Amino acid sequence: MPAESLQIRVDDLSGGDVIALLEEHLADMYATSPPECVHALDVDKLQAPDITFFAARSGHKLLGCIALKHLNAAQAEIKSMRTPASARRTGTGKRLLEHVIDYAEIRSYQSLWLETGTMDFFAPARQLYQRYGFQFCGPFADYQADPNSCFMCKTL
Repeated sequence: MPAESLQIRVDDLSGGDVIALLEEHLADMYATSPPECVHALDVDKLQAPDITFFAARSGHKLLGCIALKHLNAAQAEIKSMRTPASARRTGTGKRLLEHVIDYAEIRSYQSLWLETGTMDFFAPARQLYQRYGFQFCGPFADYQADPNSCFMCKTL
C-alpha cells in the first residue's frame, strides 16, 4: 500500500467498520488477559471529550485506529491502537503511531504513556513502541502494578 493512499483522520466512531474493529479488539483483549486486567475502552468510553480517536483508511477501507486520551496539560495516553489482521505488517501501525506522536507534539504534550499486555500476543506492539523511543516504566494515572500489564512512556 503506497504511503500516500493511507489517510488518518479524526473519527466519530459511528461507522460500522470502526465499531466492528473495536469489538474485535476488545474480544482479543478478553481472550488474552484476565477480565480485571483489560484496560481497553469500549466505543462509549472512546467518545469521551478527553479522547481524540483516529481512523486510518485507504479509500473507504478501514486499516486501523488509535486514540489519544488527555491526562493533563503535559501528559497523554495512547489507547485502542489496532489494525485488522489484513493490515498487519503493512506499516499501518507504524503510521498510526507516528501520527499520534506528531499530534501530541502539536498539542504540546511533554510525554506519551501507554499500558499494554505482558503476554506474547502483545510482543509486536511492545517492539513497535520501543522502536519509537517508548521505555518501560511503572504504573501511571489510575493504573496499579499488575503482572499482566506493562507500562511505557516516551518523552516528547
